[in-house]
Amino acid sequence: QVQLVESGGGSVQAGGSLRLSCAVSGFSLRRGCLAWFRQAPGKEREGVGYRNNYHSSADYAASVKDRFTVSQDIDLRTLYLQMNSLKPEDSGMYYCAAGLSYGSSRCYLAEAWYDHWGQGTQVTVSS
Repeated sequence: QVQLVESGGGSVQAGGSLRLSCAVSGFSLRRGCLAWFRQAPGKEREGVGYRNNYHSSADYAASVKDRFTVSQDIDLRTLYLQMNSLKPEDSGMYYCAAGLSYGSSRCYLAEAWYDHWGQGTQVTVSS
């Protein structure tokens, strides 16, 4: 079965960096949509960024563009989220997700497009 396991979360001061990892099994990193979402207390879950491995492209939420980068290592079967210039509003539970486009070859930052989810890893950014 598909398993996604996040790691790398923790506490960091504003302006610092963290790299989250998502170990992927049972799902090919060579195709499909691989994404990161986050949820802060009292807020809705929101998409952070994704890789479209049908087209080797990526996209990000406006709030994290130029600060966060989604990447992957196919050999290590791992998805990454590099987070730089962290802000307190970046705090929350971060989840990795995987899904297929079922013929469209397009990916979106919306929960409905992802069938498989990790348990999450906590990120806390203090000011």
